[in-house]
Amino acid sequence: MTTEVKQSPRERLLEAAATLTYRDGVGIGVEALCKAAGVSKRSMYQLFESKDELLAASLERRTSAYVSTLLPAADDDRSPRERLLHVFEQVESQASAPEFFGCPFLAAQIELKDRSHPASRVARAVKENLTAFFRAESERGGASDPGLLARQLSLVFDGGSARAGIGADKLTGLIGPTVITLLDAAGVR
Repeated sequence: MTTEVKQSPRERLLEAAATLTYRDGVGIGVEALCKAAGVSKRSMYQLFESKDELLAASLERRTSAYVSTLLPAADDDRSPRERLLHVFEQVESQASAPEFFGCPFLAAQIELKDRSHPASRVARAVKENLTAFFRAESERGGASDPGLLARQLSLVFDGGSARAGIGADKLTGLIGPTVITLLDAAGVR
């Protein structure tokens, strides 16, 4: 006999916020969040100072799972070029799913507009860390200008993710060759 462990109200709120804001946007109301989580507004405000704090905590909670699906493991011994391509293979694979709405961290930043919003700060840190990964791998791979290549790869990642997320384009056969062109031009091995 298996016993299902019931999630705490905090966990249910974080899960509801992650699901609803990804699908419907950060403008989702407190009432809808609480209803989806099966938690009263009073309980929500006892657990989180504000909806903004809930959104930030929800994004923070998603960070490690998001990063582990995108980035190769630290002990992955493939070449820097292959490690960079891995990221784009992952986003291409994710983008083919019908429930893909783009990068949740980029979406939060775009929707919030306010760079000082707690969720925007979390999202910005995730995006900065991705660019830092691109830069480190570009340096290891011998790129002629690792900083520029990292910014270019971030642009391709965010642009591809956004276009696929809104259904404007498919990444298959597009993002890989684009990244390879950039890696070749920069001399990455």
